[in-house]
Amino acid sequence: MLAAGGQVCTTARLRAIEIDADATERLVRSGELVRLRRGLFAAGETWRSTKPEARLALCTRAVLGERRGAAASHASAAVLHGLPLWGVGLSTVEVICSSPRRRLRGGVRLHPWPDGVEAEVVDGLRVVSLATAVVQVIAEHGHLPGLVSLDGALHAEQVTGAQVEAAGVALGLRGQAAGRLRRVVAEADPECESVGETRTRVLLRDLGLSLRSQVEIFDRRGKIGRVDFLVGERVVVEFDGLVKYEGHEGRRALAAEKAREDRLRAAGYAVVRLVWTDLDQPERVLAMVQQAMARVA
Repeated sequence: MLAAGGQVCTTARLRAIEIDADATERLVRSGELVRLRRGLFAAGETWRSTKPEARLALCTRAVLGERRGAAASHASAAVLHGLPLWGVGLSTVEVICSSPRRRLRGGVRLHPWPDGVEAEVVDGLRVVSLATAVVQVIAEHGHLPGLVSLDGALHAEQVTGAQVEAAGVALGLRGQAAGRLRRVVAEADPECESVGETRTRVLLRDLGLSLRSQVEIFDRRGKIGRVDFLVGERVVVEFDGLVKYEGHEGRRALAAEKAREDRLRAAGYAVVRLVWTDLDQPERVLAMVQQAMARVA
C-alpha cells in the first residue's frame, strides 16, 4: 500500500487493509510509520533516510491525496519539480485550492487559486508549473532564495527567463514584487551548478568583486579544468561542499582535486576554497580574496 501511494497513506487507506487504530498506534511506536499530521502517515524508513526537501515532498503528496481539488504551489511545488531550495521553510505544505483567502491550518497553508494559473501533473500529482513555482518562491521568500531556485532550473534547462517573467505577469505581480522578479531573472546564471555556487556568486558580487563563472583554465600541458569562479584574471574561487570527499571514492576525488590545485598554482593562479560556514562571513571571504590577489599581483 505504501509503495503504491508514494510512501504515504491515510487512516482510511489503513482501515481498508484492516489495520485498525490500535494496530496503527503500534506501527507508529515501532517506527514503521511516522505520523505527519492527523490521519496522514509516511513510511518510517523512508522518512528517516530523506533530507528536508524530500520530507516536504512526502508531506505534500500526503496532503494532495487528501485534498483532491488542490495543487501544490510555492516551495511544495518547487520540491516536486526537483528545484533546489535555500532560505525557505520546509515544514509547511503549500497548496492552491478553492479557499477564499490565505490561511494556515494544521501545517498546510491554503492559498486562493490565482486567476489564469493552471495545474500540471508531476509524478501523478497536481502541481503549478515550474515557472510559476519559481515566481512564488521569489515573491514569498525574497531575492536570494528565488535566485537559488531559478539558477537550478536554468542549469537543468527546465525553464527560460522569459517563461518565468511570463508567469509573473500571469500571477499579477506589480510594483516592488515585479521589480524583484526582473532583478532575479537578470542576475540568474545557468552556469551555477549548486546552491553553494549561487550563494558564493552573490556574495562575491556583493563584495564588489568582478568575476566569471565556470571558466576553463589551461597550462602548457593542456586543460587543467573548469573552475567555479575566476575573480579578476588570476584568482580562482571554488566552493567546496565537502560531501564529495566521503568514503574511498571521496579520497580519490580529494587527491585529484589537490593535483588540479597544484597545477593551477604552478600556472600562476591563486586558489581560494570556500566552505558553507565561509558564506556567512563576508569580511573573512573578502580578506581571503584580497590576500590571494596580493599573492599573484
